[in-house]
Amino acid sequence: MGDKPQPGMIQRLDEVVVNRIAAGEVIQRPANGLKEMIENSLDAGATNIQVTVRQGGLKMLQIQDNGSGIRKEDMSIVCERFTTSKLHKFEDLQTISTYGFRGEALASISHVAHVTITSRTPQAKCAFRGQYTDGKLKEPVKPCAGNVGTQITVEDLFYNVSTRRKALKSPAEEHARIVGGGQQDLILKGGAKYAIHNAKVGFTLKKQGESMADVRTPPNSTHVDNIRTVFGASIAR
Repeated sequence: MGDKPQPGMIQRLDEVVVNRIAAGEVIQRPANGLKEMIENSLDAGATNIQVTVRQGGLKMLQIQDNGSGIRKEDMSIVCERFTTSKLHKFEDLQTISTYGFRGEALASISHVAHVTITSRTPQAKCAFRGQYTDGKLKEPVKPCAGNVGTQITVEDLFYNVSTRRKALKSPAEEHARIVGGGQQDLILKGGAKYAIHNAKVGFTLKKQGESMADVRTPPNSTHVDNIRTVFGASIAR
């Protein structure tokens, strides 16, 4: 019989390591990050959502909505874990009607990317901008020009998690996952899924610097019209 291995010492992981591991479970690729941000916009009552993508979302993923915005006093904690406007006590889970409620998505993104949020509520005289790393504001929020709603810019996704970055596909493949529509791909996912399911919301998704959009649906449309736009007339029929 060989000697039994000696037990390793159990140690508490550093908080930075914990947060990055947790972030990798929630945000596995750019398309996951976009899903979370689109759902936040829909939960905020947006009727118009514009997504701009650079290098398959690895260099930049930006979403602009005309929803209810984020209050200035909430900007300091918006990227911390378990901060949410959608749930206040455990019993609220029985009547939850939003996509998100745990308050993990933005926090996760901020632990693996550089995040800038510009937001304005209907009551505010101007918008406010904050930049976030590891769930925290880099400096106090600043007033700026901006329409009612929220713009979130995510840059250099997985800049600090090289293993995750290496495991991802090419920018072109990641972009295809973000779009998720077209004649060859009848399994709905990506931006196309949200555009079709939320027919009342105007939706645009395009590469940065290009005038032609990969997905473009008008507000107050119908499911069938949006299926025609994304998949073509024969499938709509």
